[in-house]
Amino acid sequence: MPSRCLFLLFLFTYKPSPEVAAEVQESSDGPGAQEPMRLTDIQAAMEFIAAAEVAVIGFFQDLEVPAVSLIHGVVQNFQDVSFGISTASEVLTHYNITGNTISLFRLVDNKQLDLKGEDMESMDTTKLSRFIESNNLHLVTEYNAITAIGLFNSMIPIHLLLIMNKASSEFEENLHRFQEAAKLFQGRILFILVDSGVKQNEKAISFFKLKMSELPALAIYQTLDDKWDTLPITEVLLERVQNFCDGFLKGKGQRENHGSEEKTSKVEL
Repeated sequence: MPSRCLFLLFLFTYKPSPEVAAEVQESSDGPGAQEPMRLTDIQAAMEFIAAAEVAVIGFFQDLEVPAVSLIHGVVQNFQDVSFGISTASEVLTHYNITGNTISLFRLVDNKQLDLKGEDMESMDTTKLSRFIESNNLHLVTEYNAITAIGLFNSMIPIHLLLIMNKASSEFEENLHRFQEAAKLFQGRILFILVDSGVKQNEKAISFFKLKMSELPALAIYQTLDDKWDTLPITEVLLERVQNFCDGFLKGKGQRENHGSEEKTSKVEL
């Protein structure tokens, strides 16, 4: 639909400010050291994937292939991602791997994304980092120019946004409740945090016809048919989030943009 295309155009062409770019970089450059875990059998691989919100596994014929160094080259840059390596033939067969492949597994939508073939031949640490950054979706994912790609490539078409200023004193407690609510709708709704304190997010907020004075707020969006709804809140309450999501899933309160004013707004996105 035209409106969805315009909204997606904004998301994919959005340029983060130096402050936002620095924040994204800082989040992936945290302290501490980690090494990829060796996964020697199917059970170990399954438990490894199940225990992580995002897991990246290098499936290789042996440890001498050049691609092994790619995993080691990026592992320190993603403290919120679990890394593993497996050369066990039974593990590769279980995950339908037929050649050297790097796969990303997401708990939020049970998706397996594979880099293989020509993608692997041209892969370097920069491209691998970009692949992980753009597909690094968690139970609650903060919206920015990089994560927008993964969010709209997800198989989950309904997104719930918590639009709130991260600098507010109530933020951490509300985020915790939002994360708890996300567990109730895992696989059905993507939960997204939009920092209203970031100027570049203002157009995304205005898409839902929200004013800054109405924040914090929840906004729910159906990417397939462009339907949405909003709910201004003073705090995140588990029951209220659940009722809002359940109501939208049942078709209650769904809105669509109509008229020239709305079309103009989306063109500006």
